[in-house]
Amino acid sequence: MFKSALAIMEGTKAALAAIRANAMRSALTCLGIIIGVAAVITVVAVMQGFTKQINDQLADLAPDVTTVKPYTNPRLEMLGKRSKLTYEDFLILKSKIKQAETMTAIMYSWRFSGGAQYGSYTHSTRVEGTEQSYQKAYRTFPEQGRFIREEDDKKRRRVAYIGASIIEKLHLPENPVGSYIKLGNEWFLIIGVAEKLGSLFGFDQDDYIRIPISTMNALEGSNKHRSNVQIMYRLKPDAKEEVVQQSIRRILRQQHKISSGQDDDFEFETSEKSKENFEKFTNSATGITAGIVGISLIVGGIGVMNIMLVSVTERTRVIGTLKALGATPGFIMLQFLVEAVVLSLFGGAIGLAIGYGLSGLITVLIPSMPGSYIPAWAVFLSFGFTSAIGIIFGLAPAIKAARLNPIDALRYE
Repeated sequence: MFKSALAIMEGTKAALAAIRANAMRSALTCLGIIIGVAAVITVVAVMQGFTKQINDQLADLAPDVTTVKPYTNPRLEMLGKRSKLTYEDFLILKSKIKQAETMTAIMYSWRFSGGAQYGSYTHSTRVEGTEQSYQKAYRTFPEQGRFIREEDDKKRRRVAYIGASIIEKLHLPENPVGSYIKLGNEWFLIIGVAEKLGSLFGFDQDDYIRIPISTMNALEGSNKHRSNVQIMYRLKPDAKEEVVQQSIRRILRQQHKISSGQDDDFEFETSEKSKENFEKFTNSATGITAGIVGISLIVGGIGVMNIMLVSVTERTRVIGTLKALGATPGFIMLQFLVEAVVLSLFGGAIGLAIGYGLSGLITVLIPSMPGSYIPAWAVFLSFGFTSAIGIIFGLAPAIKAARLNPIDALRYE
């Protein structure tokens, strides 16, 4: 134990002395490891920043709401066939599913793809049809004015609830409530402006216009095949999700005339499921990207091995002296292994610092990027991997040093 501790101490001293004595050579030796660790840390920081922001968004965005979405079998999608949910599906479910505390829907249509118009200004934006329960389901509140009410939906009023970005895009008054905008060939009265949400991955979450879903459905007329609906619900405290999903599945299969043995043309999605799917995607993307850029760590390991082989040659007589004084091959091997690990960790520490700096710089230079986040496991993994690099690529030089014949080593010029 004492000899091992001594070897580690001596190896550490020798490594630091070698780094100081050959600063340029050491820096070039560690360059591959520095680049590799910096790249890996930067990738992990950015991707984990994405994951953290998405998780925070999903945590705020009604985690207890389940969404029923159209689902098309990939084979049918390749043939140009797409599944859809309709306004009628929503009305039937809303009347029959009594276990839902609240049920609402969003309708999407191509009718308003031309965007919105105010005066001489036009802007292409998302126009969605919804109703009063949406506010309760997602706990969204207006900054100015009010949200869509039940009477707006019943009377199919031409009213619009807009996102905060629409004010700037259409050059509307600071308080646009009471102003009229044109959607398609129809004029709509602005009744409210939503609270600002900001951007996510460069996507403006405040760039939308919502109108009563019954109004959008009526305006579709014979073109209802061009629209699609998503249905969202929150259950009562005593209701069971599985039981409700079975009821909804039975009703929708009957509505869509899906025979026994055929797949559903819809699916259920919760915020937890969305979170899991996104985490799987980001973890896979992080792993693949980090693996690709991590190849430079192998190159860095080869550099460490080369410099250690040079070091063994330079210190051949020193090794011979140590062996003549009684140093065992194991002691010599351990000393060189420690030196290789210290050299690798030195490069890893610099790479870690650069990775921290680069990830922070990216978020500053690209305002739409979420803040970087470096989990503790990434730091430990970086140092663990660089230590492994030092051991693996330092093993050959260490074995060479341990096998030197002391007499031949002492005679080496």
